[in-house]
Amino acid sequence: MPHDHSHHGHEVANYSRAFAIGIALNVVFVLIEVGYGVMAQSLALIADAGHNLSDVASLLLAWGASALAARTATDKRTYGFRKATIMASLSGAVLLLVALGGITWEAIGRFMNPHPVAGPVVIAVAAIGVVINTVTALLFVSGQKHDLNIRSAFLHMAADAGVSLGVVAAGVIIMLKGWLWIDPAISLAIVVVILIGTWSLFRDSVDLAMDAVPEGIDIVAVRNYLTGLDNVCAIHDLHVWALSTTESALTVHLVVNDAVLSNKFLRRVQQHLHDQFGIEHATIQVENEDAEHSCMLDRRSCL
Repeated sequence: MPHDHSHHGHEVANYSRAFAIGIALNVVFVLIEVGYGVMAQSLALIADAGHNLSDVASLLLAWGASALAARTATDKRTYGFRKATIMASLSGAVLLLVALGGITWEAIGRFMNPHPVAGPVVIAVAAIGVVINTVTALLFVSGQKHDLNIRSAFLHMAADAGVSLGVVAAGVIIMLKGWLWIDPAISLAIVVVILIGTWSLFRDSVDLAMDAVPEGIDIVAVRNYLTGLDNVCAIHDLHVWALSTTESALTVHLVVNDAVLSNKFLRRVQQHLHDQFGIEHATIQVENEDAEHSCMLDRRSCL
């Protein structure tokens, strides 16, 4: 559930260290994987290094976007830079999909022209990856339920830990059986595993970028709550969208049969929307019931 923007700066500070540690660990591991992958002629290691490099890019994007989102709004950007977190998660998903396409292409080529792989080297390097990816995933485990960027980082690292275990298995099989095809097969398995999580991230990011109702917010329940308010006879122009990966906004016009509604009424509605639906930024326009002078936005397309 999204949370209050007032805590965002504090959260950025909390996760800055996690991002820095995660990026540093993965950069070192990418260099190790590429070096030993070339030496051992292991596509599985090189493929996993490419994926880890895309993870570094995604972590950098998420870190930078989180920092931008904490900046103060301006006259030009009245909502600030909060949308940067959505753009970062979408960009990270696209980069990862492109990388997966490259890995798939190389794996198919390796099936047709297999190369010998140094099993012990694959096992040793991938085992290091299991440790590094697990440690990195644990850095983000506490925040992955509240932020799409943090969830992206957590899922990528957790998936990488599992993928590295798969590479270890490939190395053992090559040593015991000599099956060279197992290396590109593991590479394709890496693609499938990562694609599952990446597609979910891509879909959610596209939804938020298109101002769809954020996942977890029941728009029907929101509409029923608003239409059931005392003195409210109709509503129109109801919109709910994501300001960032952690915050949601709402605008609505309430048509009332009471000419006087206090600020206390509006505050109560805003508080309920926040507490029950996780909507932090609610803008409510109150209108008197008047068929002759109705709101210009009171039409079917705005319902």
